[in-house]
Amino acid sequence: MRVVKVLIGVAILAGVAVLGAYQYWQSRLAAPLALNETTIYEVPRGAGFLRVIGELEERGIIDAAWPYRVLAQLSPDKVNGLRSGEFELDPGMSGNDMVARLSSDNVVSYRFTIPEGWTFAQMRRELDAAAKLEHRTREMSDEEVMAALGHEDEYPEGRFFPDTYRYHKGMTDLEVLRRAYQRMATILADVWAQRHDDLPIDSAYDALILASLIERETGVPEERRQIAGVFTRRLESGMRLQTDPTVIYGMGDDYDGNITRADLRRETPYNTYVIDGLPPTPIAMPGKGALQAAVDPAPGDALYFVSQGDGSHQFSSTLAEHNAAVRRYILNR
Repeated sequence: MRVVKVLIGVAILAGVAVLGAYQYWQSRLAAPLALNETTIYEVPRGAGFLRVIGELEERGIIDAAWPYRVLAQLSPDKVNGLRSGEFELDPGMSGNDMVARLSSDNVVSYRFTIPEGWTFAQMRRELDAAAKLEHRTREMSDEEVMAALGHEDEYPEGRFFPDTYRYHKGMTDLEVLRRAYQRMATILADVWAQRHDDLPIDSAYDALILASLIERETGVPEERRQIAGVFTRRLESGMRLQTDPTVIYGMGDDYDGNITRADLRRETPYNTYVIDGLPPTPIAMPGKGALQAAVDPAPGDALYFVSQGDGSHQFSSTLAEHNAAVRRYILNR
């Protein structure tokens, strides 16, 4: 009988010890990380949980690795979903929170912004300098970039929608470009489907070209439809568009910030002072407002406009009115 009592006592003590050990293990996982400030930790591609825990211990982010090794043995489902990428680890975060964070989609993200009116060349320069991206296009020509995106027969200008795109470390610049391309294709298709029936343009691509001219001509949102109206009436009447941004685009690297009379007469495929109709391609990346203006021009009789020097324009119906506005806002200045 005494032996039975002893065995029961030993079993109780063992149970208490196991329970105490379990509670201690749980308390270590629930304890805050050893952090005084938010820290970014990168889970290397293909790294296993035990390697990650070892690195976290070496960096002093966790006090000891053993509670996590026990977790891997007792609850492998909690550690098998480890993701690669950068993660923010915050002060006050528990070990359990950290494991959940490293197994989530909550990776550190970065932003790449394409402003409205940028050219493809401008976008490529900024994309090449974007931090944390895997750069695959730096040594590619424009044609090779489009081929890598699956659009080898397309000219790249205007094909990428100006917006802010989020990415995380390990993503490629091609992935960012692919998203911007698809966004432009989607928005352009939606805008073209809502076009007026009597436009002097025949395709969504024509609308993209026209929108790029509108985008480069004005930074005032309220003027976009007015600018579109002028261009539309000129196309309908057979007048040349005579818009300076096409001259600049056609000059390429020769443009030094000024346009001369000789530049206006220079024959390039883009110079709308010497060619009829639209240029052969867009000259920049238009935003949604410019795209909508291209298919919904403002009614009126204005055929001319000139900058007033503050970003806005003076619109005129006759050449005499326009020349007077030029003298007022350009020659006198």
